[in-house]
This record gives sequence, structure tokens and C-alpha cells, in this order.
Amino acid sequence: MSDEQQGNSPITVDVWSDVMCPFCWMGDRHLELALEEFSHRDDVKITYHSYQLMPDYPENSPLPSAEAVAKQKGMPVAQFKQMNDGVAQRGAEVGLDYNFDQALTVNSRRAHRLSHFAEQQGVQHELMQNLFKAYFTDGKNVEDREVLADLAAEVGLDRDEALAKMDNEELDHAVQADINQASQIGVQGVPFFVFNNKYAVSGAQPQQVFQQVLETVWGEANS
Repeated sequence: MSDEQQGNSPITVDVWSDVMCPFCWMGDRHLELALEEFSHRDDVKITYHSYQLMPDYPENSPLPSAEAVAKQKGMPVAQFKQMNDGVAQRGAEVGLDYNFDQALTVNSRRAHRLSHFAEQQGVQHELMQNLFKAYFTDGKNVEDREVLADLAAEVGLDRDEALAKMDNEELDHAVQADINQASQIGVQGVPFFVFNNKYAVSGAQPQQVFQQVLETVWGEANS
């Protein structure tokens, strides 16, 4: 029997992230590790919200990440690679495999629409993990409709329905609503975690930070 069935109040975690954000994958992993140590983990509900680091990136224009960042943000390729070497090393320490040389920068809007469809079907967390791995480890084009349909099918979604939904106007409105909400609550960057609509954690904080927040929020909600 879960704590919720026993009358305890569950914890909600709202996460703003982008599938092309390396720190979002790492922050997600740190939260996951914290939850493994949290005795009430079955009563924590995580919802992912859309955020685009490069909202104006042209559609259907995949480029190697170093090249895309140099073009869009003016960062030298050498600096980009040096920065990512440190990220990859940190990721490896918690079991994440970053292959930045293979990552393809794209417009992530379609992937976010698919995430909202997955949320409706109860497999959003699983799909987001697939998207992160596809982008950072496997070098897949996460804007490509066939790639996204395959990732959807892997988590149990109907492939044809996923194809039909990933360009759905209603889901696009949901993506924009998330982006607007992020602006309203002052999100400056991602990942951005909000626990029980009260406590915010910004960035890929260490596992211990998430553990502390979880214990604090649970204690307040169930005192």
C-alpha cells in the first residue's frame, strides 16, 4: 500500500527542460538517484514542461552541435568542446553517456509536442529518457518524425497515433503554455524544478540537494 492510499499527501515535481540541454539530463538523473534513496518515492509525481533553449532555430536544419552553437551563439568550436568534455565526465560518473561529437542540434518543438502526448498516456517520464539518450548518446535527429515515432513506440505508445499527434495544434498550444508559464514564474534557464508549487531548484544540483528538498517537502505536507 502506498503512502497516498494511507492518507499521506503526495509530492508533485514540475520540471522545465529541453531535450537538447545536457544539464537537464544530468539534473534528471540526480533527481532519480535521490528518489532511489527516498522512502516515499512511489508518491512522487513528476511532470515535464516544455522549454526551448533555441526556440528560433530553423526547422528541418540539423547541424552538429558545435557547428550550430558557433553559428547561433558565436561560441568558438574549441570552447564548446572543452566545456562539454567536463559535462561528459560528470555525466559518466552517474551513468550517462554523452557523445557531443554526434549530437545534432535541431528545433525541439516537435519533440516537446510528443512529450505532451506521452504525458496524456502516462509514459512521459519514459519518453523523456528516450529523447535524452537519443540526442546525447545515439546522435539521432530528434526532430525527425520517423525517429520520434520509433522512440514513442519503444515506450508503448501507438506508433501511428504518435505520428499523428506530434504535429497536433492543440499539443503545440500546450507547449507554448509551458513556455509562457516559465516566463511568468521567472525561469532563467533549465533544468528548473518546482516541488509542490513551493520550492524551486535551478540547475543540475547534486543528488543531496534533491534529497534534502524531498524530505523537507514531505515533512511539511505530511506533518
